[in-house]
Amino acid sequence: MNRAAVLPPAAAVTAALVLLSAWASAGRAGRPEPVVAGEGRILVPVAGAVRPVATAAFFVLRNPGDVPDELTGASWGPTGRVVLKRHVHRGATGSWEPVAGLAVPARAEVRMSPEGVDLLVVRPPALRAGERVEFTLHFRHGPDVRVRAVAVAPGGADG
Repeated sequence: MNRAAVLPPAAAVTAALVLLSAWASAGRAGRPEPVVAGEGRILVPVAGAVRPVATAAFFVLRNPGDVPDELTGASWGPTGRVVLKRHVHRGATGSWEPVAGLAVPARAEVRMSPEGVDLLVVRPPALRAGERVEFTLHFRHGPDVRVRAVAVAPGGADG
């Protein structure tokens, strides 16, 4: 075996390992950071309902870290029940099913929507457009995130 042919690749691997070790020891590798959520939207229940049974809320989640995380649920108010759900298309109709979590990949943004994954808010209070409601989003690896959602009319420009 020609040692002169082996030396450059071996030196390159050694240099790469030294640089990666320095990067990791400086705290730059696999750095988790809390997921960030901007102000979301909560749909105003349909007019005429005496006590709305449910509505939906949506948020944009951003993971600035190097480690993926997962939204596992949410809560609001002292007794507010929230279910993480996914819209399911079945021909011309649709329904929904609960989901255990919503992946938030590293260095990525995830947008919740009425046609994808959202939060089903059970027995919401009476809401008026423009009103704000506070939620706490729960993540598998990161800390809880407190965020507000502004009430919007269904089908409106912001809904």
